Amino acid sequence: MANAKLQPVLDHIDADFDNSLVRLFDLLRIKSISADPAFAEDCKKAADHLAKDIETIGFKAEVRPTAGHPAIVAKANGNAGRPHVLFYGHYDVQPVDPLNLWHRPPFEPVVTDHADGRKIIVARGAEDDKGQLMTFVEACRAWKKVTGSLPVDVTILIEGEEEVGSKNFVPFLETNKDEFKADYALVCDTGMWDPNTPAITTSLRGLMYDEVTIKAANRDLHSGVFGGGARNPIRVLTNILGGLFDDSGRITIPGFYDGVKDLPPDILAQWKALNLTPESFLKPIGLSIPAGEKDRLLIEQVSSRPTCDINGIVGGYTGEGSKTVIPAEASAKVSFRLVEGQDPQKIKKAFRDYVTARLPGDCKAVFTEHSSGAAIALDWNMKPLAAAKRALTEEWGKEALLVGSGASIPIVADFKRTLGLDSLLIGFGLDDDNIHSPNEKYDLKSFHKGIRSWARILAALAEVPR
Repeated sequence: MANAKLQPVLDHIDADFDNSLVRLFDLLRIKSISADPAFAEDCKKAADHLAKDIETIGFKAEVRPTAGHPAIVAKANGNAGRPHVLFYGHYDVQPVDPLNLWHRPPFEPVVTDHADGRKIIVARGAEDDKGQLMTFVEACRAWKKVTGSLPVDVTILIEGEEEVGSKNFVPFLETNKDEFKADYALVCDTGMWDPNTPAITTSLRGLMYDEVTIKAANRDLHSGVFGGGARNPIRVLTNILGGLFDDSGRITIPGFYDGVKDLPPDILAQWKALNLTPESFLKPIGLSIPAGEKDRLLIEQVSSRPTCDINGIVGGYTGEGSKTVIPAEASAKVSFRLVEGQDPQKIKKAFRDYVTARLPGDCKAVFTEHSSGAAIALDWNMKPLAAAKRALTEEWGKEALLVGSGASIPIVADFKRTLGLDSLLIGFGLDDDNIHSPNEKYDLKSFHKGIRSWARILAALAEVPR
């Protein structure tokens, strides 16, 4: 039984933790910025480095080419009939700009003190996602070192383009889908509720991102000559956008809420007990009043309810000084965070129909779709979910929470669509980790107890019937 062997594995993780940190630092020093072609060789270096490291713990690991940055495929299979999990992470990182806001060089990792006394690892990729994926690798290393095997069969799949939309990884996944058969996927790219409370993310909002351009006259016009007589696309656009919401914070697009379900009463009660308040959530960013649906809890507004956000508006003269023009066109970028039951393509059509129906004469709308993806929701009664929840609770000494995330992780939808796999989303990041920003960090406690957590979860999953 895997659980009988667990304590020596945990003891080894504690004894070897300094070496785990050295291995993480070696990976953090590699400048694997996927968005910048200048770092293509660094991305290849990161893939090679990880594959070699994973090979040292008994996996058969390969660096596989894609149309972009390479992927890593590593397998450790045991006896037929055991549970088989597919672990996913990514080695690529965000650009470091603006560099002048970093307190130290972003690819020279260091353990230092947080302002509140916590020990933290500071480097680009410390949390997103090198530190996170290494918690799983180090847990596997400990199991192999102590017992010679893993409690379950494991395939590790690590990509190098998550930060640029996985545009070449998804075709790679589709081409090789027969190779990635498993019972379910494990994804370590999410966070905890707070520094001491573990969480499993059970839902991810989907996304539909559209751009609309309103066009009127065939050129910019002098407002002194044409003002009052010619359509102003900025005025038309802002009138349309302003009508997207009613006074209660609900989105007014016809059919927008079709298929949207309320949370189960017991889950809603658990979320309510978490007491996410404007004081704790909004005050740190200089705000105080929730802006979503007025009849919903703040935690619902940001986690389980669909949203519409206007991400940018451009029109007319925006340079220094003044220029009295009526612009020929104005545009806005609009994103919708979607929940289970909403089809991104239907929402796109509904939005475009909404805009078109409100166009006055002499105006036309041109649309450009940027990205879309469906929402993901786990079965609350999924047996591996319950096993992982127990393991996290045992490690952290506080009951692990089941929470929704307002963000999107498109690869999770791709796993479901392409491989037919549900995903357990378990991570150890914190809200103040500054991912995608200067001075990215990962709590030392998150890294250490993250390794121990995965060791426990692997043991717990071994007991779950296939």
